[in-house]
Amino acid sequence: MTTTYTRRQILAALAAGSTFTVRLNASGKKPLRGVFPIVATPFTEAKAVDFDDLAKEVDFLDRCGVHGMVWPQLASEYWLLTKEERFRGMEALDRAMKGRRPALVLGVQAPNTGAMLEYARHAEKLGPDAMIAIPPAEAKTLDDFLDYYRALARVTKRPIFIQTSGGAKDIDPKVEALVALAREFPNCAYVKEEYPPIIPRMIELARNRPPMRGVFSGNHGRGWMHEMRLGLDGTMPASPLADVYVRVWDLYQAGRREEALEVFSKLLLLINLDGEIPGTLRYIMKKRGIFKTTVSRLSDARLSPEAIEEIEFTFAALKRYLRMGVSSSC
Repeated sequence: MTTTYTRRQILAALAAGSTFTVRLNASGKKPLRGVFPIVATPFTEAKAVDFDDLAKEVDFLDRCGVHGMVWPQLASEYWLLTKEERFRGMEALDRAMKGRRPALVLGVQAPNTGAMLEYARHAEKLGPDAMIAIPPAEAKTLDDFLDYYRALARVTKRPIFIQTSGGAKDIDPKVEALVALAREFPNCAYVKEEYPPIIPRMIELARNRPPMRGVFSGNHGRGWMHEMRLGLDGTMPASPLADVYVRVWDLYQAGRREEALEVFSKLLLLINLDGEIPGTLRYIMKKRGIFKTTVSRLSDARLSPEAIEEIEFTFAALKRYLRMGVSSSC
């Protein structure tokens, strides 16, 4: 069964922003398409996980109009979290997402299959809309890689995103192997593509629909304008500028491509700045009133006055595109 919308409904939805694209589809499931930010993990000054701010981040992202949320992943510093923190974080997100429109995607990756299954079984109890897993760091062969995802697909019937980066080195997750896996397990048909050459791989994955169902990018969506022209499904960027990513998506879907490019060009400047000035994005999270601190377990770097001045200068160009306000806490 499919749902048919009138032209008036479609135009009204576009005028309202992204809410049209995140409503339940005819099957009662949330569409896995659009802007799916990686939820950052907030920390107190003592470097404990701040679960209150984690829930606050969910509210922020929902009000930004995102289509989904993903936690924990590399941008969440997941490998620096204990098992108990990951379990508790999943539960906090599950509670915070109740009654909200975006899809919830829980990360269940681990160095090996046995450890991954612990996270997957805990996630399954909570009933997310999908799961995602970074490849196993302890895999020795492509067969090990594939068996890890086969094991996950046997635990859940929910959609599974395969991330192609972040696992064992020197294992090429060949496109034909991912396509074959999707044929074997139809729910294992979504890919967050980060393995080079990224765009050619994304094109080839998209050519194999079905069995492939969704092709997303990572890397802050740096190639997103190209990816949208290719008809790909979405991106998983960082959280601090989620409303700007949604604006780019909405403009592009409405056919206003030059406007989308104008907004994206300014967004890209700030994303690139995070590579030059580590801590930029956490500074923005605090500035926007989402986090109480800029603390990270990954780095103790402190921003110099000159660095802050540069972040503020670049961020100023984006302020007119924000849906959500800015705090004065920085």
